[in-house]
Amino acid sequence: MILIGVVHSALGEILIFRRLRAGTIVPLLAPPPLRERHLRILWANWHLCSVLGWALAALLILFAMSPDLPAHALHIRIIAIATFAGAMLVLFATKGRHPGWFGLLVAAGLAWLGQGAP
Repeated sequence: MILIGVVHSALGEILIFRRLRAGTIVPLLAPPPLRERHLRILWANWHLCSVLGWALAALLILFAMSPDLPAHALHIRIIAIATFAGAMLVLFATKGRHPGWFGLLVAAGLAWLGQGAP
């Protein structure tokens, strides 16, 4: 999930937001019908997805390092199910053309398999 977040933010900046900058960190050159405020929130939400993915990755790492991994099985299942739902959302919304669904599916599967409970 750390790798997914890094790739997501980096490729978003390169492929989407780079052309929409006016010498600023936050893109300002909104293509119609978007307005500047729409572009700003899209940019923020784009990177928020990465930040939240890193937070989930940190939780999974902490759970994996716990001496009582089975006690965290429910938490890990919740993360795995939410990640799986995200994978299905991206798959459906992009008709499978965006590779993010596959990365999220792999992350969900690994989390599910690593939960330490039957």
